[in-house]
Amino acid sequence: MPCLRRCAALCGVVAQAQAQAYPTRSITMIVPFAAGGPTDVISRIVTSHMAQTLGQSIIIENVVGAGGTTATTRAARAANDGYTLITGHMGTHAAAVPLYPNLAYHPEKDFEPVGLLAGTPILILARKDFPPKDLKEFIAYVKANEAKVNAAHAGVGSVSHVSCQLLNSVLDIKPTGVPFNGTGPAMNALVGGQVDYMCDQIVNAVPQINAGTIKAYAVATPERNPSLSNIPTTAEAGLPVFQAQAWNAIFAPKGTPAPVIARLNEAVGKALNDETVRKRLLELGSVIPGPADRTPEALAALVKSEIAKWTPVLKPAS
Repeated sequence: MPCLRRCAALCGVVAQAQAQAYPTRSITMIVPFAAGGPTDVISRIVTSHMAQTLGQSIIIENVVGAGGTTATTRAARAANDGYTLITGHMGTHAAAVPLYPNLAYHPEKDFEPVGLLAGTPILILARKDFPPKDLKEFIAYVKANEAKVNAAHAGVGSVSHVSCQLLNSVLDIKPTGVPFNGTGPAMNALVGGQVDYMCDQIVNAVPQINAGTIKAYAVATPERNPSLSNIPTTAEAGLPVFQAQAWNAIFAPKGTPAPVIARLNEAVGKALNDETVRKRLLELGSVIPGPADRTPEALAALVKSEIAKWTPVLKPAS
């Protein structure tokens, strides 16, 4: 027994020494969508500051396909040494569970939560020349033209897909879905007038709305967003039942040492406390989580609750 205790103590010392040394080389951050989309933008803003704290570069690797599940599967199978991470979100780590019956990973079983980066309210958007002038006209129009209208999304299981699935369910319509390899390309199609409407995270939409290249009908949160204070909430615009907010967070492969997770979480916290980082996120309409919501434990609870929330909504559509 004394020998076992000595071995355990020695292992603890070794693990602590490894954590103190971490990281000793660059870290790869997998982003499960194309460059330019909301997850990519938020990840780059936060990890840029994290790299300063950690003293090593964080390389963003955009891996597209299957609503983000291709990249998430790859991250789940990566070495659990803290050098391969993923910026996941409500789609990859919650909605994908009911949408993909043969999903190659499970968000709760195959990942270690690191920390929540930002909340991202959902907007109902349309091409700038889409006929309806407000949300009430939009609802009437899409119901009357269900067979003709189409909705862009970033792949089955993506936030843009899932949130519009909820909207379409509320409106009892089944428009044609048009998938893209990321929200960035989907937004480009909306700007170009190639698709009619989409539901998207505010981070991806603020610049386009302000430039007048698309129109926004409502934000699906209880209160207006400061970055788009002229855009009404869905409740104000006549559709209070539609409420949706996505989120982005960092995850590591299951089994990543706890001291490494703690080091990464500390870097997330320092990034979110930085005034420059906060300013950039707030300008894009992000909701910055408070300290209590940034912990690994809080993120684990969020994932669990989000899976429970979206499973009954999306199960019939799978």
